[in-house]
Amino acid sequence: MTLKIQRAEDGDQVIFNLSGRIRAEHVDEIERLFQLEAKNQSLILDLKEVTLVDRDAVTFLEQREEDGTKLSNCPLYIREWILRERGRK
Repeated sequence: MTLKIQRAEDGDQVIFNLSGRIRAEHVDEIERLFQLEAKNQSLILDLKEVTLVDRDAVTFLEQREEDGTKLSNCPLYIREWILRERGRK
């Protein structure tokens, strides 16, 4: 299964609904989509339908969250992995 990205707006929030697998090769594309958004908008990554991630994807998600992006519906295994990555810093 490949990664699917759907964009939605809710007021001053931009929500990216991700589904499928997030792998290293997808990180640049997601980052590019983020850069296209206005700086005054809140960015949300909805991870409800994410089935699998690799280490590069977790590092990316951890960095985005530290930069203020909200991770919505984050699966527990991803959340735990992010916390472990933060502990290594």
